[in-house]
Amino acid sequence: MSKITKAVFPVAGLGTRFLPATKASPKEMLPIVDKPLIQYAVEEAIAAGATELIFVNGRNKRSIPDHFDKSFELEAMLEASGKTKMLEMIRSIIPKGVTCIYLRQAEALGLGHAVLTAKSVVGNEPFSVILADDLIDAQTPAMQQMVELYQQKGSSVLGVEDVAPEDTASYGIVDASAVSTDVLTVNSIVEKPKPEEAPSNLAVVGRYVLTPRIFDCLENIKPGKGGELQLTDGIAALMQYEQVLAYRFHGKRYDCGSKLGYVQANVEFAMKHDEIGDEFMHYMRSLKSGL
Repeated sequence: MSKITKAVFPVAGLGTRFLPATKASPKEMLPIVDKPLIQYAVEEAIAAGATELIFVNGRNKRSIPDHFDKSFELEAMLEASGKTKMLEMIRSIIPKGVTCIYLRQAEALGLGHAVLTAKSVVGNEPFSVILADDLIDAQTPAMQQMVELYQQKGSSVLGVEDVAPEDTASYGIVDASAVSTDVLTVNSIVEKPKPEEAPSNLAVVGRYVLTPRIFDCLENIKPGKGGELQLTDGIAALMQYEQVLAYRFHGKRYDCGSKLGYVQANVEFAMKHDEIGDEFMHYMRSLKSGL
């Protein structure tokens, strides 16, 4: 069975929910304490075995390739200042043996279109897709858990979690039959159904392991909601040919595509941060005592 060495990051979205912060800087570069969202996503992919990182980018997103590129001036300054630890941190953002590939999605035509844009690089191999604004804090990285399941089953895997019934209109929702406590067989999938029309409240949340047949499916479906090419519709077509699994990953997800989820992630990551965690906890307690 092929190893999963390619990870796709759709990062061409406009991030309108975070305007004006995202007017000139992509939402994927918003920091959680001191590290941008996209770096957390990249670290998760690398932990799962990815060696080719494929960024499906849009205009005004230069800061993403700049972040993962070598910065000669910064490294020279840190080295001259004797800031060895910081220098090592900067140099290790992308480990040796890992390459970054940048593709341009000229128009924001949906997640399915973004994934299809990566076809020429992914080729005939299974691959992962990670949405950076779904930040998952887990002892074993969520994508690593999903890749291990793929290695066992050889099927596409969707990362899922239960959401409040009233929130189904914000997610792709699956109807699935349990295989075990955490693994389910997907019977159907629908994009953003109204609560009264949803087959369940089991939502797909920004993590996918997909077989290359998904590309044929995406090339042959029609645009869905909003005139966009929906990845959900491509997965529904894929199910006509092969089994698709849903996996309840172990970990806590923060919806950093929303302002509340983003703030919650910053607070909780700050509380356990090596450098500021103790001070921040003291600050939080002082706030609580003043209420």
